Amino acid sequence: MFRSPRIELKTPEQIVAMRRSGLVLAGVLDEVRAHLGPGVTTRELDAVAAAAVARAGATSNFLGYHGYPATICTSVNDQVVHGIPSDRPLADGDVVSVDAGAIVDGWHSDSAFTTVIGAAAPRDAALVAATERAMWAGVAALASARRLGEVGAAVEASVTGAADDGDGFAIVTEYVGHGIGTAMHQSPDVPNYATRDRGPRVVPGLVVAIEPMLVAGDPATRVLDDDWTVVTLDGSRAAHVEHTVAVHDGGIWVLTAADGGTAGLAPYGVRPVPVG
Repeated sequence: MFRSPRIELKTPEQIVAMRRSGLVLAGVLDEVRAHLGPGVTTRELDAVAAAAVARAGATSNFLGYHGYPATICTSVNDQVVHGIPSDRPLADGDVVSVDAGAIVDGWHSDSAFTTVIGAAAPRDAALVAATERAMWAGVAALASARRLGEVGAAVEASVTGAADDGDGFAIVTEYVGHGIGTAMHQSPDVPNYATRDRGPRVVPGLVVAIEPMLVAGDPATRVLDDDWTVVTLDGSRAAHVEHTVAVHDGGIWVLTAADGGTAGLAPYGVRPVPVG
């Protein structure tokens, strides 16, 4: 399983096991999404997620992680990531990111989505769409990448391309994607932007979480006094989208997407390939 001192590479059988974790998580997030609406509190959403994880016989990898007190992260409006569920009711027009993870048979999954409650302002809808495109551009790049740095370059190119069309969104650079497997956060880091470091080689068995975070203003952030919630300094709205993706001999497989990534990758001419 370990082909280098730092990066945990998975066998095909282990990737299949991670897919089971990914499907559980996809179902959990679907349940949370179904309960979103004006007047619902993020604490209520956390209870929905906790019940769904328990019904699946899985374990949350967020709850208790370095003391984190909930099953999901719920980041609203200017909150970028790691928002703690609370009794604040959601309102029409709120931008909400939900991030969650699961453990099944010792294997971790990690995924996030962003949506707008009720009617979306055009700028907010564009922000969510640009973040989703950026994430899928990164996943698509992984399919043919020789080095992992090509993923971040593709994410950045997607965002700067949108800026040329007038969107003008910015990438939060302090937080990056990561390897995942027998732990939620592993090497290697997966930046959401181009770097001089080409990154490690992309080889079969590599499994990573790709998760760009975009904001509608300045990308500078700070952490609130709860030591978790990351917010934009200028109060601009943020979006965060994430999937866990495996590389194997036959191609790539989006482990946390119910369709394996088929719909998201289709615009890029990439077809996900299941293992086995």
